[in-house]
Amino acid sequence: MSFIEDTLRDIPLPKIVKAEQQFNPDYLTNIEEYIRENLKNVEGYKNIKPGQTIAVTGGSRGINAIDIITKSICNMVKEKGAHPFIVPAMGSHGGATAKGQIEMLETIGITEEKMGVPIKSSMEVVQIGEILDGRPVYLDKYANEADGIILINRVKAHTSFRGDYESGLMKMMAIGLGKQMGAQDYHKTGFKLMPDIVERVGLEILKNKNICFGAAIIENSYGKVCEISLLTADEIPVEEKKLLIKANELMPKLFFKQADVLIVEKIGKEISGTGMDSNVTGRFNNEHFKGDITVTKISALDVSEKSHGNCNGIGLADFTTRRLFSKMDLDMTYPNALTATTVVTVKIPMILDTDKMAVQAAIKTCNLLDLRNCRIALIENTKNMKTIYISESMIDEATINNVKILSEPFDIPFAEDGSLKLDFN
Repeated sequence: MSFIEDTLRDIPLPKIVKAEQQFNPDYLTNIEEYIRENLKNVEGYKNIKPGQTIAVTGGSRGINAIDIITKSICNMVKEKGAHPFIVPAMGSHGGATAKGQIEMLETIGITEEKMGVPIKSSMEVVQIGEILDGRPVYLDKYANEADGIILINRVKAHTSFRGDYESGLMKMMAIGLGKQMGAQDYHKTGFKLMPDIVERVGLEILKNKNICFGAAIIENSYGKVCEISLLTADEIPVEEKKLLIKANELMPKLFFKQADVLIVEKIGKEISGTGMDSNVTGRFNNEHFKGDITVTKISALDVSEKSHGNCNGIGLADFTTRRLFSKMDLDMTYPNALTATTVVTVKIPMILDTDKMAVQAAIKTCNLLDLRNCRIALIENTKNMKTIYISESMIDEATINNVKILSEPFDIPFAEDGSLKLDFN
């Protein structure tokens, strides 16, 4: 037995209970019909002419029903006699390659065959203007050549900065359509200036290009689409601010403000830009702001298949597993960190052989006199947090916060090989 195994073998594991967080369940039940009924009245859509080429953005996030939304919009553009195509708008994601960005789209269900339109992927950009500090404003080559551009993105809190515009349509124009070159230039001065840069770049693109309209998506706390705002170019800067406030109110969070240990079963680039959402974990990649939750130790056990080996965000964990480490593709992981200048997100935490050891290591190092009193929470990922598992010591707090307790206390279940066996359904 190794020193590590011997050291962790007798670390006590608290009993846990299965719990269910309660959120607002409202969502759109027929997205295709909703888009059809509402888009026909949008001025920017009505102005699309037969024969025009229209670039439709495709991001890298796993947004609920993004394939349905994208296809519905493309179909309606074709009904106008125009020629839509999809352009990856994801900055440096996909390993900062045209092929890698097509593969990222495939993981979220966006392919030429399914969408019925071409996908034009390139890392080439064209300068279309500049902002006040002299930085050039870049735009994807194919989007620049199109007669019009349609923006599709989810509006939500960003994991690295705060401002009037965070993740959404304005950032899609600045970082997404700016590709690696634009993203790199805008990140050059760090996240402190990012809110201002996103706004200025977005406004410059709105001024210089034909943005037909934007589809701003808000998900409810269960990750279902609850609102799609179809905004004209003039409406985007005004309405997106309001949508961000609404999205923040619906953002799923853990019911507690402090935990000794948080176990995240999977991280992934399609789950969050930082693999696991900093707004949930309280761990951020820069010093400019902090969250409202404190976690002493975090273990991340695995990475999603859809992330294609991009383990960005693993550096925000304290421990991980050999399984996750073996899936880490540096060529997919490092470009994003180099572009965003946030290298902490790709630092390698302590690697343990099994899930059980990664859990025990987190408990051992959480600085408690009596480890049996450890406040531990286990989640599937930072997007799906309806079902969670918590230690007995957190039951009273959970009940006060309207969290349903679904089981009697039981031992954390591990298979013989040390893998965690929890059902998050």
